[in-house]
Amino acid sequence: MEILKYVLLIVQALISITLIFIVTAQTTKNEGLTGSIGGQMTPSFKGKPGMEEQVRTWTVYVSAAWFLLCFLIALVWSRYPSF
Repeated sequence: MEILKYVLLIVQALISITLIFIVTAQTTKNEGLTGSIGGQMTPSFKGKPGMEEQVRTWTVYVSAAWFLLCFLIALVWSRYPSF
């Protein structure tokens, strides 16, 4: 079980680095509080998603994986604590 703990931690570190890279690669169209409070305007037509939409989608997927992995690590550590 100790090996599983360390494998999960290594995977979490890799996902964390990936998440940091993806978030810093995003560009912001709205500056200041206006963009964070009001949200971002999305185009009304549905075409092929551009690079920004793909990066945003990958950010959602990677952050969801990071959250689930954190939950899994907490679950494993609570069941099999190491002293």
